[in-house]
Amino acid sequence: QVQLVESGGGLVQAGGSLRLSCTASGRTDTMAWFRQAPGQEREFVAAKDWSSDNTYYSDSVKGRFTISGVNADNTVYLQMNSLKPEDTAVYYCGARSRTCYGGSSCYTTSRLYAYWGQGTQVTVSS
Repeated sequence: QVQLVESGGGLVQAGGSLRLSCTASGRTDTMAWFRQAPGQEREFVAAKDWSSDNTYYSDSVKGRFTISGVNADNTVYLQMNSLKPEDTAVYYCGARSRTCYGGSSCYTTSRLYAYWGQGTQVTVSS
């Protein structure tokens, strides 16, 4: 079983930046970031597909967040710039070890990820 560990969360003012990190204990095909705010459902943020070397973003973070990583290290980062109060949430790292052939839903559907980290809190103050 693959274990995931996230880090980098914290408290920042609106307009500030944070960088999250996630490292998997074994090889992965895809790694992604999801987030969940109080009273909200878990939502997709960004994903990195190692097989195609493609990246995918939700519309709400496109242009502000960047996902990157090192495949050999099974590590991804989420650089978050121009943070807004609505970005406040617990951010979770997810991963799967098998290739998914279901199109874009492979990246945006949380149940298609087999492994999850414990989450890291991101709080953006007004």
